Amino acid sequence: MKLNQLSIFAENKPGSLNRICGILAENNIDILTLSLADTTDFGILRIITKDWEKARDVLTENRIIVRVTDVVAVEVPNRPGGMCSILDTLSKYSINVEYMYAFAATKAAIIILRVDAPEMAIEKLKADGSVKFVSPEDIFQS
Repeated sequence: MKLNQLSIFAENKPGSLNRICGILAENNIDILTLSLADTTDFGILRIITKDWEKARDVLTENRIIVRVTDVVAVEVPNRPGGMCSILDTLSKYSINVEYMYAFAATKAAIIILRVDAPEMAIEKLKADGSVKFVSPEDIFQS
């Protein structure tokens, strides 16, 4: 139910992202999805990849700061309001969404959620019964 996401700290300057992506490419590591947030001095590149341990190791070997975090991936209908039921359930149990990002397929979208209580989020969303969780195997078959 949970996925391992890498949060990679990069200087906010030309070439930083290229260096990170180059290291991953040289090591045959494919990025499934990513999100980039920036501040004046640095950015946080969040990625999901099939081989997260290898990605973490090669980046760390190249003196790039990497943090592994648990995220929850769920499928929602790709239509207006499609994620409301998931957000309603999390809100009902006071589970805070720290951040999220998505990628859309044809009939469904996959939402990546970083919440403050991932185990409880999974439990409550399972109990809701209308949520389809996305496993790493589901994502990497696409």
